[in-house]
Amino acid sequence: MELNFSSKALTNNKLPCFAATPTTGTLLNPSKSLCLASHHQLPRVSFSLSSTDPLKLITSRKVIAMAAGSSRDLEMSNLTALSPLDGRYWGKVKDLASSMSEFGLIYFRVLVEIKWLLKLSNVPEITEVPSFSKEAEAYLQGIIDGFSVDDALEVKKIEKVTNHDVKAVEYFLKQKCESHPEIAKVLEFFHFACTSEDINNLSHGLMLREALSSVILPSMDELINSISLMAKEFAYVPMLSRTHGQPASPTTLGKEMAIFAVRLSEERRYLAETRIKGKFAGAVGNYNAHISAYPNIDWPHVAEEFVTSLGLTFNPYVTQIEPHDYMARLFNTISQFNNILIDFDRDIWSYISLGYFKQITKAGEIGSSTMPHKVNPIDFENSEGNLGKANAELSFLSMKLPISRMQRDLTDSTVLRNMGGALGHSLLAYKSAIQGIKKLQVNEARLKEDLDQTWEVLAEPIQTVMRRYGVPEPYEKLKELTRGRAVNEESIREFIKGLDLPGEAKSQLLKLTPHTYVGAAAALAFAVDEALHL
Repeated sequence: MELNFSSKALTNNKLPCFAATPTTGTLLNPSKSLCLASHHQLPRVSFSLSSTDPLKLITSRKVIAMAAGSSRDLEMSNLTALSPLDGRYWGKVKDLASSMSEFGLIYFRVLVEIKWLLKLSNVPEITEVPSFSKEAEAYLQGIIDGFSVDDALEVKKIEKVTNHDVKAVEYFLKQKCESHPEIAKVLEFFHFACTSEDINNLSHGLMLREALSSVILPSMDELINSISLMAKEFAYVPMLSRTHGQPASPTTLGKEMAIFAVRLSEERRYLAETRIKGKFAGAVGNYNAHISAYPNIDWPHVAEEFVTSLGLTFNPYVTQIEPHDYMARLFNTISQFNNILIDFDRDIWSYISLGYFKQITKAGEIGSSTMPHKVNPIDFENSEGNLGKANAELSFLSMKLPISRMQRDLTDSTVLRNMGGALGHSLLAYKSAIQGIKKLQVNEARLKEDLDQTWEVLAEPIQTVMRRYGVPEPYEKLKELTRGRAVNEESIREFIKGLDLPGEAKSQLLKLTPHTYVGAAAALAFAVDEALHL
C-alpha cells in the first residue's frame, strides 16, 4: 500500500492531500528542467511506506510545471534538489544556470552547429553549400536567438531515441530547417566532417567564457573592491599584529585588508588572461574526413578562422579532443583565488573572535539555538566551507581533464558536466564573503585595549636604533628587558632614558607608542588601488 502524494497538492496553496491507493512504481531520480525565471519545475513525488521497506522517494518522469513567481512552489522544488546549489542556494547561484547548465550546453551546441553551416556557405570551394540569402541567415540566427527551454526539451526528447546528445542536436536542427526551402537543400551539411568533440569542446569553451565574463569575474571584482574599500577606510586604524599567534609589531587594519585585495586581484588578472582554446580538426585531429571530401581546401586555415570567429583561441595540435590544458590552468587559478579568500575568511573570523570587529545584527535573526547572546560569523564560515568544496572539485577537474588515453577516451565527457558545480560553490563563497563584509563594524576600543597592553612590541625599534648608534648588544639588552616579563609604558620609557643615544634619537623613541609604531602601513593601505590588477 502506498500513500500517494498527489501532484495536484503541489500546485495549490493547500496542505498536501494523502490518498491511500494501491500503486506500484519504479525508483527514479528526481528530474528537474531548467527554468530561466526565478523558479524551478518540480517533479511529481509519492512516498511509499511499508512495514518492511524504508521510506522511498518515487518520482514520475513527467515534470509538473510550476506557476511563475510562486514562492511556495519554489520552496517545494528546493526541498527536492539533490544539490544545495539547485535548492537552498539557488537564488545566489542562478546567474550561472544559463551558461553552465545542461540547457547552456545544448544552447551552445546549437550555436556552434549553425555557425559551422554558415561558415561552410562562405567557403567558395564548397559549391554544394552556396552563400545563404539574408533571409536564410536571419532564419538560422533566429534559431539561436530564440532558443528556449522548450527547444532544449525537444532535443532531450530526440536524445532518448538516439542515445547520443550531439546527434540529437543535429536532428533537431534538421527538423527546424526542413521547412525552409533554401536551407532544406543543405541539411546534410549540418555537422559536416565533425566529430562530436568538435562541437562539444567549442561549446564548453563558450560556456566557460560566458560564465567567467558575465558572472564569476564581476563577482570577483565586487569582492576585491569591497576589501579595497576596507583597506582605505581603516588605513589609519592601528592594530596589534600577531605572528605565530603572539603579539608582534603593530600594523593598521587597512593595510592588512590591502594585502588581500592585491593578492586576489593578481589571481583575477591571471584568470582573465587565460586563453580559452578550441579545436575543430575532426575525429583524430588530422582533418581526415574534410580532406577526403574537399582535398583542395586549406582546412586548418578554415578551422582556425571558424574557432577564432567564436572568440576562442585556436589550438592546431590536438587528438579527437582539445587536450584541456587551458582548463587545468583556469581551474587552478580559480582554486588559488579561492585559497587566498580562505585565508581572508579565517583572518576575519579570528579578528571577530578577538573582538576587533563587531557584526551588525538584523532584527529577527538568531545566532545560536541555545545561546541568545551570540552573533556568529556565519557568512565567513559559509564562504570558507564552500571554497573548500569548490577547490576539491576544481582540483579534480584540473588533474583529470588533461589525461585521456591515446587519441581519446570518454572519461572527460562526464567530468566536464560538473564544471558548474565547482563554479557554483565558488560564486556562493564570494557572495557570502561580500555579505559578511557588509555586516562588519570596527571595534576601535578593543583594538586600542590590546595595543595599550603590549608595550613590549617597541623592543624592535629600540634595539634597531641602538644598532645604528653603536650601542653594544642591543638585541640582548632588549631581550633581557622584555622576554617573559611584564612590560609597560613606564618600564619602556625608563629604559630609553638610560640609553647612550643622541638627544634627537632618544626623543623620537620616547614619542613612540604601540599606536604610532606602524611604519608605512597607512600609506600602503591608501595606495592599494594603484596595486590592483582590475
